Amino acid sequence: MKKIIFPGIALIAVCYAFGRFSYGLFMPEISEALQLDDAQSGAINSATYIAYCLSLLSAPLLINRIGHYYVIQMAGVSAVLGLLGIALSPNVFVLTLGVFLAGLSTGLASPALGNTVYAELAPEQQARGNSWINTGTSFGIIISGPIYWLFTEYWRLTYIFFAVLGVVVVLWNSRVLSPRKTEPCTKSLWTCMKPTRPGVALLMATLLTGISSAIYWTFARNFLTDEKGASDSEAVLFWIVMGIMGILGGCAGRIIERIGIGWSYRIGILLLSVSLGVILLPSMASSLVSAVMFGSTYIFLTSVFIVWATRLFRPNTSIGISLAFLALGAGQFIGSSVAGYTIEMFSNTTAFLAFAVLGLFGLLIRVK
Repeated sequence: MKKIIFPGIALIAVCYAFGRFSYGLFMPEISEALQLDDAQSGAINSATYIAYCLSLLSAPLLINRIGHYYVIQMAGVSAVLGLLGIALSPNVFVLTLGVFLAGLSTGLASPALGNTVYAELAPEQQARGNSWINTGTSFGIIISGPIYWLFTEYWRLTYIFFAVLGVVVVLWNSRVLSPRKTEPCTKSLWTCMKPTRPGVALLMATLLTGISSAIYWTFARNFLTDEKGASDSEAVLFWIVMGIMGILGGCAGRIIERIGIGWSYRIGILLLSVSLGVILLPSMASSLVSAVMFGSTYIFLTSVFIVWATRLFRPNTSIGISLAFLALGAGQFIGSSVAGYTIEMFSNTTAFLAFAVLGLFGLLIRVK
């Protein structure tokens, strides 16, 4: 089991934490170096969402044709090329291309690794395997946070270091995984991707979670520095705490085995919504409590969605994971836009409370 989980965790860390989320962390320094305004920085960041959605749509087709082993290699190579593109970017065009390639890797990695778990692990190990691999984002955040703290001005060298780690991870995965194919979709791919009624419930759950969590990913750090007067060091500490607590999401597999997907999902949604309200309390300690709750709960919920999808879409597990994460990404894209508008029209407090209430509507979704 460890032979599959550890390289999978490393790949998720490279693709998600380094390739996708680190741009937001280093965006002020990158924008200053390349003389980007806020509109350009935001537009470049949106390239990750576009790439993420495109790769999620193409991942099931690629896995069905060539197998998850080669798609994992594609994800790793795409992440490495994207990281190098960001590191060496002399202008906006090359930077956008690098961000886009890094974003492509995320949508390829998750479905391919989900298929790997289905093919390589025994049924009783699959929920735990998927949950622990999903914590790779948290491990990557734990690494990228202190690096940002220590080497803020040397962002190009940092991205080269991330790319070198990516090469090591690609070689590691190619060495330990076997090029075995899972059972292909024998019908048309659209027929396999068409969700049943329980599948629609999964997509609604992921869409709502994506919308409600988007305000936290996009505006929590700005809220701390602008509204609460937190220093940059305190904001980075907040980021690191959120990453550390995400490791607790690895326990999702065991919790699902004990109380079921339905209760796991409801508890996760409730805690996620509460974390959006707790960050509004005046003290910095409450912000750290919120980071603990959000970090652990978000990774926990995405693990629940992976397990839920693999059970609904057997044997084509990559299709279920792709659809679930596509809905999650679409929700985050919608949520970021609406959150920015709400903050501008009203206030941070109103926006965070509104998104917390919106998240609670997820409790109305029936889990089968």
